[in-house]
Amino acid sequence: MELTILMPCLNEAETIARCIEKARIGLQRAGVTGEILIADNGSTDGSPAIAERLGARVVVVNEKGYGHALRGGVRAALGIWILMGDADDSYDFSEADRFVKKLKAGDELVMGCRLPIGGGTILPGAMPWKNRRLGNPVLTFIGRLFFTCPAHDFHCGLRGFTRAAFEKMELQTTGMEFASEMVIKATLKQIKISEVPVTLHPDGRSRPPHLKPWRDGWRHLRFMLLYSPRWLFLVPGLLLSAFGAALAAVLAVQNLSIGGVVLNVGTLMMACMAVVVGFQLTAFAFYTKIFATAEGLLPEDPNLNRLFHFFTLEKGIAAGLLVLAAGLALLLRAVWFWKEASFGPLPSMEENLRRLIPAAALILLGVQSIFSSFFLSVLGLKTTRLNR
Repeated sequence: MELTILMPCLNEAETIARCIEKARIGLQRAGVTGEILIADNGSTDGSPAIAERLGARVVVVNEKGYGHALRGGVRAALGIWILMGDADDSYDFSEADRFVKKLKAGDELVMGCRLPIGGGTILPGAMPWKNRRLGNPVLTFIGRLFFTCPAHDFHCGLRGFTRAAFEKMELQTTGMEFASEMVIKATLKQIKISEVPVTLHPDGRSRPPHLKPWRDGWRHLRFMLLYSPRWLFLVPGLLLSAFGAALAAVLAVQNLSIGGVVLNVGTLMMACMAVVVGFQLTAFAFYTKIFATAEGLLPEDPNLNRLFHFFTLEKGIAAGLLVLAAGLALLLRAVWFWKEASFGPLPSMEENLRRLIPAAALILLGVQSIFSSFFLSVLGLKTTRLNR
């Protein structure tokens, strides 16, 4: 069997018959042998009986959740290609031939695109304004930025893929994040992705949809951030460290006046804090990347491997000791000035703070560097063992 048209189902009695009829037309247009498979996730409105009466095959998936339903459906599918889509009549399964052409050409994941930027069409009433103007465009932009994914509609529910590609993705989520995980994993694992324009129709059900825009939008965004340590930790950390270091370098010598606003030792303290926080975020980026790679959540990264071979534990300790020594030298300099004042009140507390604040920051950075190097080496043990 060549194609399985898979629909997750949870109380879709109002629309499932129309979806099955369109899927049957889609199979005819595509000119392939196929089946219509319903992955029922606990319907109580007679949806499975309607589907079976119309000739569809029904598989019951007891584990609740969108991801569970789709994963159970894929396991039960007989086709070498699978076209998935919701059973609410918002997608037209008669367009299956568009996806089959791409799959026949060798594409492994074919995304539908509802948004005009990718040639898609959203009919009036088919998508709330917050999803159309804010949610989907913003999340798609973030997904394309974070993962360099070619898709113009990150969350279109109508998509086709090969069974081999699905197995290669090793998807793990159980809820609505399943859709995001599929695109992210496909991109990270260099699966061949293409897209076809589709039309989004108004939901054919009389009840509200299962999707909660703000809640599920946040879940998708959170998931993308968790799968991108670079943008969650590394980029903010490097920017914060660079800005703080540049500002601290100036304020450690003299006050800085900008448009009548005078920045002094108080700002110096905040700048040094920014450097420390930025360093910690950068370290978190490497912790997360190494752990996620070792656990199979993220694919192997050649750049990380090269960095890990260059940045050894010994080099990290040496760098940390140098920073620590610089901090201690500044601290001893401050103590020397205090000694010159016979360990009594200093002539200028502000000048003393210009010495103490950078000293404390460097000492803290040195200690963090040393122990972060040890921690990275511990995390890297499993990655190294897996690579052998």
